[in-house]
Amino acid sequence: MSQPIVLAYSGGLDTSFLVPWLKENYDRPIITVTVDTGGIDAATKETLRTRALALGASEHHQIDARADYFDQVLKYLIIGNVRRGQLYPLCVGAERVMQAQTIALMARKLGTGSIAHGCTAAGNDQVRFEVALRTLAPELEIIAPVRDRAFKRQEELDFLQARNLPVPPHGAAYSINRGLWGVSIGGKETLTSQGSIPDDAWVLSRDAFTKPREAERHVIQFEHGVPCGLDGRTLTPVEVIEHLETLAGPFGIGRGIHLGDTIIGTKGRVAFEAPAAEVLLNAHRELEKLVLSARQQRIKEMLAGPYGDWVHEGQLLDPVCRDIEALFVNSQQRVTGVVNVLFRPGSVFVEGVDSDYSLMAASKGVYGEATGEWSPADALGFSRIVGLPGMFHHRAGQRAKK
Repeated sequence: MSQPIVLAYSGGLDTSFLVPWLKENYDRPIITVTVDTGGIDAATKETLRTRALALGASEHHQIDARADYFDQVLKYLIIGNVRRGQLYPLCVGAERVMQAQTIALMARKLGTGSIAHGCTAAGNDQVRFEVALRTLAPELEIIAPVRDRAFKRQEELDFLQARNLPVPPHGAAYSINRGLWGVSIGGKETLTSQGSIPDDAWVLSRDAFTKPREAERHVIQFEHGVPCGLDGRTLTPVEVIEHLETLAGPFGIGRGIHLGDTIIGTKGRVAFEAPAAEVLLNAHRELEKLVLSARQQRIKEMLAGPYGDWVHEGQLLDPVCRDIEALFVNSQQRVTGVVNVLFRPGSVFVEGVDSDYSLMAASKGVYGEATGEWSPADALGFSRIVGLPGMFHHRAGQRAKK
């Protein structure tokens, strides 16, 4: 029997099309592998399995990688307060390297040297998958027909329909990717820079503004920068994220459209819903302000940008990322405490933070009200000293004009 091809299977149109196409054109068994990095409930798992087998897969494997995804990726996005373009929390795409790693291990376990994916030539995922695969398993053959043969979505639909094979929901209208950190949505509206997608295309926040909810308050617990509890309940980080998605999604929190630079150098646009990410990044940032020094915050901010870029570009395996992560982790020794948040339609408002390591509570002074460990005379002298560089610069300029 010929070696099987292991297909990275999301259940969307591209990978659903590839099951029968690969089987017909390579005359080899197709084994589908879905790496669960969030957003897949029991019903969806069964749907994916049933669809894969109905499309012609000889086997289907579902791997729960949510905890690993948090430990290897999301933890650092949270403690680094990482966003792309000051907006997008890398809700989808950050998991691709880990998915590629998991699929490579599965291919070796199954004794095959061939992996297929459904990425296009115009997107970022092709780079993320292949950089990771070539780094971790350069001996594996990578098959990418959707990219290499430039199949159009309508062609894929026609192929499936002509054979009376299952067609995934949404047809060719919208490309939807969902994970633990949120949802991305691509459609005709995101192919240009104008306008939003229709309300019924949103997945987590449909009707958030047409049928607004009453405000809700919640309390998030962090330990060493990692979310560990919600509303007084101790939870795993994955549980916190999943609960927050359920709570904050209907408010439209974390809904946005990101316009940015793709890995291949073009401009791209994608709609996204990242309620848990929006809540946790805001909450974590405010807790850090209470317990970290100004210099700690500044250095972290300087590293968050390039770290987010490299994660976005599929370069997570580069050793420089381990160096940045080491600094991130070390900075979190005192980032333990609670954050009170208020959910309202379209926004999360941080009402207050508290920690045993509060630098605000450690001072005897009160900002704008009373001195503490310093006297009025100290304040006068400090202002004079701090003003010296500016005074010298101005004086030198005046002298040069004479």
